[in-house]
Amino acid sequence: MEVWSFHAVTSEGPTMNVTTMGVDLAKNIFQVHGADAPGRCVFSEQLSRAKRAPFMANVPPCLIGMEACSGAHYWARRFQALGHEVRLMNPQFVKAYVKSNKNDRNDAEAACEAVTRPSMRFVAVKSVAQQDRQALHRVRERLIGHRTALVNQTRGLLAEYGIVVGKQIAVLRRRLPEILEDGENELTPDARMLFAELYEELLELDRRITPLSERIKCEANEDELCQRLQALEGVGPMIASAATATVGDARVFRNGRQFAASLGLVPRQYSTGGKTRLGAISKRGDKYLRKLLIQGATIDVYHAAHKQTPRARWIQGLVTRCGKQKAAVAVANKNARVIWALMARGETYRASAN
Repeated sequence: MEVWSFHAVTSEGPTMNVTTMGVDLAKNIFQVHGADAPGRCVFSEQLSRAKRAPFMANVPPCLIGMEACSGAHYWARRFQALGHEVRLMNPQFVKAYVKSNKNDRNDAEAACEAVTRPSMRFVAVKSVAQQDRQALHRVRERLIGHRTALVNQTRGLLAEYGIVVGKQIAVLRRRLPEILEDGENELTPDARMLFAELYEELLELDRRITPLSERIKCEANEDELCQRLQALEGVGPMIASAATATVGDARVFRNGRQFAASLGLVPRQYSTGGKTRLGAISKRGDKYLRKLLIQGATIDVYHAAHKQTPRARWIQGLVTRCGKQKAAVAVANKNARVIWALMARGETYRASAN
């Protein structure tokens, strides 16, 4: 099999026959694999970062397959600007096409083959605005995680001195100053100084999280799509913003069930011999959006107990049959399907009147 080097790739060179290309991304090195219409290898090349753009500019417009990984959306936009059609794929779907041992060359060839499969599922390429919004959510979630860890550690340390505080962050935020001023508890001067520092750290995290939350809500309330999503019960500015940032183009999913499955909100299946076995939810896909949807659904389940709307009666029936936790997951699944319809079809939410 003939392999063409970079300097041989020109407008008059062998890449004129390329119809499909697989790209294996890395920080400094790209591995590219080009194939013609019958699927024969035209070139397999390793490129440095400086040679990527010139190489891709010299290749005639073709179909490019890449794994959806770090930096994939950036390079997908760059390649699209050069006239190529770029499709991103979940790495676990590409893995099945890797022949023999795993290496960059085989990974690029696997991506080149996988992108041509008619049953392959693709990931929508995110715009810069969507990545900005997603980055905002990621930073906020990291700070919330740090705050949760700080609260749990503080509560655990206080328990060693015989001081028990409730689980809620608001309870610790209110009680900690009272504990520090109480001269009858067993806290030593060194311990009081330490807990005072932990209290200041908690306030500092609050000061950093609050502006991020307000910024996300403000952007969501100004976005037309987010406004339409918020008409759905159990979906607020945070969920609407996260959905529009995470999903990208909802039309890559054929229907709402496929979208809900991509978020891990459907049962895990292990069926064989005509016997269906369904387990707990698969928990695949974006765990952050799944968590927000379930949190919003949990609140919806709580409020449904005090309503008599068609949706509330449906939720009440779920709670009676399955319990509150499973009902919340079912409501999250339904919300995900409605979100897909609103995003993919440009519709406006209409609550059932029956």
